[in-house]
Amino acid sequence: MPLTPNLFHKSQAKADLLHQLKFLHTTLSRKGLEEFFDDPVNWGEKSVKSGDAWNIKQLRAKSSEDLHKLWYVLLKEKNMLLTLEVESKRQLKPMPSPERLEKVEESMKNIDLVVREREIALRLLQTGHEKPVPGEWRHDFLGRTYWYSYKEWPIPWYLNKKYKKRKFYYLPHVERFIRLRLEQSLRTRARRQSLEKTKQKLLERKFPHLAVKSQSQ
Repeated sequence: MPLTPNLFHKSQAKADLLHQLKFLHTTLSRKGLEEFFDDPVNWGEKSVKSGDAWNIKQLRAKSSEDLHKLWYVLLKEKNMLLTLEVESKRQLKPMPSPERLEKVEESMKNIDLVVREREIALRLLQTGHEKPVPGEWRHDFLGRTYWYSYKEWPIPWYLNKKYKKRKFYYLPHVERFIRLRLEQSLRTRARRQSLEKTKQKLLERKFPHLAVKSQSQ
């Protein structure tokens, strides 16, 4: 029969042993809501010094554990900057160094890309497939290409009426519309690039000192 400690025993030795027991474990609360705000040293400053964003080359040299830690550090910084942005709008004041938020978002995006690269490499090594679910590229009846993921069916495909209704091919007369759709997408991209160049030239003409500064960098 297992012995259970008597919590109401008056013996000093047993009382000392029971005093060392922990019936509830809690972590220490280091900081509270003040972590959602910037460092008090930066309060009232118009600009705050910050480093560059983490690029993909730097992140590839780090381990997965370091990337995991860095992700949460950047997430914490992003929450702080979003709080600062909302507070600046509420007080009708400019946010100090708003480019910090863009750098944090770019760093998190690069971390996501590096982690996805490692997942794809590991999946190719283990299963030989790039996608998480095996499949193949197929065409619909309009000639559009999409990725079809394999699924498990309770009956064979040749007995499945729902599967047999789906068409994974297109007729020859659709090829003309495929070329027109490709031409339309190329024209749209060329028009967007031309518009961006026109805007850039207009800004350089309006702010020549900024154009000289960007060219010198």
